[in-house]
Amino acid sequence: MTLYLVIGVCLLVLLALRVPVALAMIIASILTLLVDGTVPMIVIPQRLWGGLESFPLLAIPFFVFAGVLMNHGGGAEAIFQFFLTLLGHIRGGLAYVNVMASVVFAGMSGAATADAAGLGAIEIEAMKKSGYRPEFAAAVTAASSTIGPIVPPSVPLIVYGVMAQVSVGELFIAGIVPGLLMGVAIMVVIAIVLRKEKHPVEGRSSVGDIASSFLGSFWALLAPVVILGGIFSGVFTPTEAGAVAALYALILGVIYGGIRWHNIGAMVVEALLTTAQVTFIVAAASLFGWVLTRYGFPRFVADMLLSITADKHTALLLIGLAMLLAGCFIDALSLLIMMTPVVVPIALAFGIDLTQMGVVLVLACMIGLNTPPVGICLYIVSDLARVPMMAVAREMIPFYLALFVTLILISLVPLLTTYLPSVIKF
Repeated sequence: MTLYLVIGVCLLVLLALRVPVALAMIIASILTLLVDGTVPMIVIPQRLWGGLESFPLLAIPFFVFAGVLMNHGGGAEAIFQFFLTLLGHIRGGLAYVNVMASVVFAGMSGAATADAAGLGAIEIEAMKKSGYRPEFAAAVTAASSTIGPIVPPSVPLIVYGVMAQVSVGELFIAGIVPGLLMGVAIMVVIAIVLRKEKHPVEGRSSVGDIASSFLGSFWALLAPVVILGGIFSGVFTPTEAGAVAALYALILGVIYGGIRWHNIGAMVVEALLTTAQVTFIVAAASLFGWVLTRYGFPRFVADMLLSITADKHTALLLIGLAMLLAGCFIDALSLLIMMTPVVVPIALAFGIDLTQMGVVLVLACMIGLNTPPVGICLYIVSDLARVPMMAVAREMIPFYLALFVTLILISLVPLLTTYLPSVIKF
């Protein structure tokens, strides 16, 4: 118990002092080992390095690079323009286009921040020009960006799969139904909110215009088909899919004219900075998780949960709620990496499917990306829309409820995440 207090208090104090999460985990782990005094310090660099010795992690820089290329290369705008032609004549059509474009873009980048910062800039500007309230446009964009890490491919699911030793391919398949449910839930909220608001609609596009727009965006729309089709058919592994996605996005950028030799270097640097941040957190979490496991902290938490409930679905929901609360104060990916070593043994103790657990954890963390005070996507969209962050957060309330209902559903109904992986085998 003394060591639990040491690592817990140290971590909380460091986070309160705004020390980066990765450094906070490393410092708390080192201090705990020093207090124990029985573990040689050579273990620290071994565990830090050991956390990165995993082949699936190679997919992360490629998917990050693919998202950067799609945003700068014109692929994201092509996707948006096609759905605008298809749905622009519907009342509130631009809001629905926002969601649909995010679902398709998710099949390429796998990152919420890439969706919010790249595609979101296009969506918010278009909605503002059409008379939508800026805070509503920002809220829709923020909500739809959470779909990206659930619909495959997904960077957070790759990280979880590596740390929990779960098949990344199965996790990708498990995210399909929850991702679609999220899209439907968000669009239901849009329909309810816009009943009281009148927005201009685009003229109905002719069949020729739709066909022309489809042909213009065909290669961008085909990207998820190529990537996911290749994964599910066994042509390449989920890890290799990252390289395929990056190459495809590069070709798209050349086709749409958004990529030139002189700006590729800046895109590479942008992707490398994001990748370095992720891998550093993964290494820190490897050490942190090993320390927690060595001193039996996951078993301690599992016993506490068992004293509250013996039902695995209730336990999973409680874990999801705890992640939601923590997500208000800790960056989403950092929280996922930090908590995975804690919750996986709990899941095993309760008999919870680790694939279902992964989708629940990632969804809870993605909701955290849009909750104040540290929600990154919330800051991104409020900056793009030029409105106060708290104004966007207030507009997000019905979307929070929709996403929370989705979280409850996938926590209480395992088939939503486990059925497809049981049918589609690699």
